[in-house]
Amino acid sequence: MRSPFRDLPREISVLVAASFFVAVGFGIVLPAIPVFARTFGVGNTAIGLIISMFAITRFASGPIAGKLVDHFGERAIFSSGILMVSLFVFLAGLSTTYGQLLFFRAAGGLGSCMFSVAAGSVLVRSVDDANRGHALAVYNGSYLVGGISGPIIGGLLSLISLRAPFFAYSAMLLISGIVAHFFLKGEKIGKREKGLDSGEYTRVREALAMKPFRIALAITFMVSWVFFGLRASIMPIFVIEELGSTTAVVGYGFALGAVFQGALLIRGGKLSDRRGRRFVSVIGSSIGLVGMIVLTLAIDPWMYLLAMSILGIGGAFLSTTPASIVGDVIRGRGGQVIAIFSMAGDAGMIVGPIIIGALSDMYSYRTAFAVSTLVFALGAYLTTQIPETRENFLSGKGERPQVNHLRPPE
Repeated sequence: MRSPFRDLPREISVLVAASFFVAVGFGIVLPAIPVFARTFGVGNTAIGLIISMFAITRFASGPIAGKLVDHFGERAIFSSGILMVSLFVFLAGLSTTYGQLLFFRAAGGLGSCMFSVAAGSVLVRSVDDANRGHALAVYNGSYLVGGISGPIIGGLLSLISLRAPFFAYSAMLLISGIVAHFFLKGEKIGKREKGLDSGEYTRVREALAMKPFRIALAITFMVSWVFFGLRASIMPIFVIEELGSTTAVVGYGFALGAVFQGALLIRGGKLSDRRGRRFVSVIGSSIGLVGMIVLTLAIDPWMYLLAMSILGIGGAFLSTTPASIVGDVIRGRGGQVIAIFSMAGDAGMIVGPIIIGALSDMYSYRTAFAVSTLVFALGAYLTTQIPETRENFLSGKGERPQVNHLRPPE
């Protein structure tokens, strides 16, 4: 059987190993956060705020994280960011009030932004256009493999104590930080830059002038709203209170989505490298839209499990596209550009849970799901408008993308 790491640099395999432990821990704690917050007697809007505050801190930290990566290198920022999150997740597990839980979740956002931007920079700088979709698929696959086991473990741990998943997540983050610190090395990463004017460097204003980059920001906003914000806020409460099921079933649904996404993720990434970013993103968004419709109409746990499976299939084709586009248009070091891209995803996690929580409090869960479906439909339309950025794919047709002429001024 051919190794998924074939044709990829060593940095990717180390990054995947470190990210796997993050994924397992995140999968463990994800089903527990809304239920744990509910024990403090708060409503769905307050639960949504727990999710959003983490993203708000990440969003606000984006420019800082980008500059840190540009100046101190990916390895230092990746490992220190993960260790920072580990500390605050542990403290969140010790929370005795809603205010404490909110504060510690928010505080972890800075560290999360640091290691996310550093990881994105490694992926952009270490892989060429011909293998970028493949590399992103393998990287995302590490999260999914962890996501398959994480929610099941988290659901079972939640039956023992709602605090246990937080402590397990903290331990997984600690392992990840150690792996990154000692093994994430390479000629292009891990070193302090003497000056940003030396060598190639993509500036934020140049990236924002590119239509593909702007569409990638919009798509990652939509993906974050639905694939993270929706399921991390009211989804567990919906399954428990509306469908009359348990936290274990919540975990099973998350795991099913991860299984289907993981089974097709590498194929979707390679297809993106062969057929182009727009082709794959249209497939993914169309399938995902069907999953959202099924979820909105769900009346029993089986329909919930079906919807999560369909969303997993759509996510396999959609999840790598925005990051691949960013990697295609960036030339040289561009930590701050990657930070802007990360901030777009954070914006979806900020706006989505709050609006979803408020709609479910004022109207119903299905109203919140219907609005999210409309947001997803808008993102699906935008995928049809993406100018192709895959350079080698276009050059085979005698064309050239309209993004490679952008260079820093002399």
